[in-house]
Amino acid sequence: MKNGPGPAGAADVRDDADLSRIRRVRIVAIEEHFAWESGAPGVRLGGLQRTEALDARLRDLGEARIADMDAAGVDVQVVSQTQPGAQGYAGAGAAARAREENDRLAEAVGRHPDRLAAFAALPTADPVAAADELERTVGELGFKGALVNGHTEGRFLDDARFWPILERAEALDVPLYLHPAPPPSAVVDAYFAGFAPQVSAVLATSAWGWHVETGLHVLRLALAGVFDRFPRLQVVVGHLGEALPFMLARASTVLPPAATGLERTLAEYVRENVHLTTSGFFSVPPLLNALLEVGADRILFAVDYPFSANEAGVAFLEALPVSAADRAKIAHGNAERLLRL
Repeated sequence: MKNGPGPAGAADVRDDADLSRIRRVRIVAIEEHFAWESGAPGVRLGGLQRTEALDARLRDLGEARIADMDAAGVDVQVVSQTQPGAQGYAGAGAAARAREENDRLAEAVGRHPDRLAAFAALPTADPVAAADELERTVGELGFKGALVNGHTEGRFLDDARFWPILERAEALDVPLYLHPAPPPSAVVDAYFAGFAPQVSAVLATSAWGWHVETGLHVLRLALAGVFDRFPRLQVVVGHLGEALPFMLARASTVLPPAATGLERTLAEYVRENVHLTTSGFFSVPPLLNALLEVGADRILFAVDYPFSANEAGVAFLEALPVSAADRAKIAHGNAERLLRL
């Protein structure tokens, strides 16, 4: 099998026996999305047009999804609502709506318990209700944690208003997956406007904006003292760290504990309280950067299905320039440990 070019453009060739060994490694993908409702035709989500085919894949939690997994060799998907998810819910009905949708997701997972697992949707606009829903979904439905799509009403989880959610996640020993969402309109207007509408929209989301915003979300958690207050809390971010590995040394140098008043450096918080996934970033250079900064024990496999193809993600996993032991950690071992799969 001939893989794509690496950082220097050199092709890597593996013989059939080597490929066979790789394919026997269990593969768990943990940032895989669904949507209950159809999207408006032609609407773009982070630069990717919501077509009928994409919409069908998002809404399917049954045989078609399992067939896509089988075709690429993905053993387990941990599924979560695509953005805006429950971060778009507000008002008195938010908690009831999240509960209803989590129950529906649990039913779907129950039909394929060996192939699907779930992250909860949390009504973060009501933090106490969100904490209670996290406990219910983990304790009663067997969910593996929760996924939060970016900001809630323009605020990140470092705001003390949301700390009941963080406290409960630590107590339950389950992670929170911090997923991107479009920036607030004021941010879009200030930083990303001035180009053709489609260019500005993609620059604000999948080309740059929502990735660095999610990295900022993690830094804000650390700087707010969240990981000092909840030292066992674990968060997960996708896209090989949302630019955090590249900036980690710089941020730690210019914001040392002497300046922040924190117990540890920013690098230590990322290496001890944060996990990264490969979702949608099937490129060797950022993978090597992440490995050097956080190590193989902190990197988990994800595809970002159906926005990225299972086959592309698995091909990237097969071609990783890592040892067999580290490949197994990334493919399934780290997810099994973190999520107790």
